[in-house]
Amino acid sequence: MYPTLEQKTKPIPNEVVLKLQEKLNQVLETDWQDAQKGVYPESLLFDNPWEDFFRYYPLVWLDFPQMWERIKQQNYQDFSPEIDTNGYPSYYVQNFHHQSNGYFSDLSANLYDLQVEILFGGAADPMRRRILAPLKQGLKAFDSVPPRQVRILDVACGTGRTLKLIRAALPQASLFGTDLSPAYLRKANELLSQIPGELPQLLQANGEELPYLDNYFHGVTSVFLFHELPAIARQTVIEESFRVTKPGGVFIICDSIQLSDSPELEHMMDFFPEAFHEPYYRHYTTDDLVERLQRAGFENIEIQVHFMSKYFIAHKPA
Repeated sequence: MYPTLEQKTKPIPNEVVLKLQEKLNQVLETDWQDAQKGVYPESLLFDNPWEDFFRYYPLVWLDFPQMWERIKQQNYQDFSPEIDTNGYPSYYVQNFHHQSNGYFSDLSANLYDLQVEILFGGAADPMRRRILAPLKQGLKAFDSVPPRQVRILDVACGTGRTLKLIRAALPQASLFGTDLSPAYLRKANELLSQIPGELPQLLQANGEELPYLDNYFHGVTSVFLFHELPAIARQTVIEESFRVTKPGGVFIICDSIQLSDSPELEHMMDFFPEAFHEPYYRHYTTDDLVERLQRAGFENIEIQVHFMSKYFIAHKPA
């Protein structure tokens, strides 16, 4: 246990554990049902990068002494001299998850998917896949558009995991991804070059300043980004996503559940930002993203909750 956090931990009540298990079972069942309906190939259900996991898992432990020292010193902006953090927004220059060099290192990019799977007990991909059914449904507004001309953007694409899932569900669509981290974009290119189909176009870019024309994308997604943004940046990313979405298009956010969704998990939500150094998470848990989406101009906003993730499915007026 992290030394500065020991006093803040306490056992999770049995009834909460049982409820979490029930929610996990539900998301796995929904995942299976969507595959059966043809939303995406059944093969995705078994597409886990175990080889990567086994290769990089020892590195998690090798990095632990540095993480431990960083926590003891409460040093959350600790970067190696060779890491150039100039030009990045200040909120991004953090040792998120207490990891060495934050999101700036290849080690971080190699460990990320493994760490998220451990955190969610193997349910990270099933939660990511919950964007696919509403994305395909939202794109029905453009049924007259040839599939190869349908453009989809994933904001903060990270290692490319979400883009890989979108490619499986929409094999002919033109895919795009942006991320601030060159290391993560390298990992995404490595992952996405291994799958059939046109390689997604990846750019290093801030979600607050998307380098695309107005009304360019039929669909825009963002997965596990918003809890790592301060409030003002959340609003700006939403407004930029609105700008680049075509009239009639769909914007889907997947992120952590919020306090109103599971009040019984309040202690876990309070503990999470310190345990994993997520400095903007606590504000996120009470932030009104529906109001933010409406302020930007989105309408017909649907909310879904699956296990530990929440989804906002918003539409740009036609």
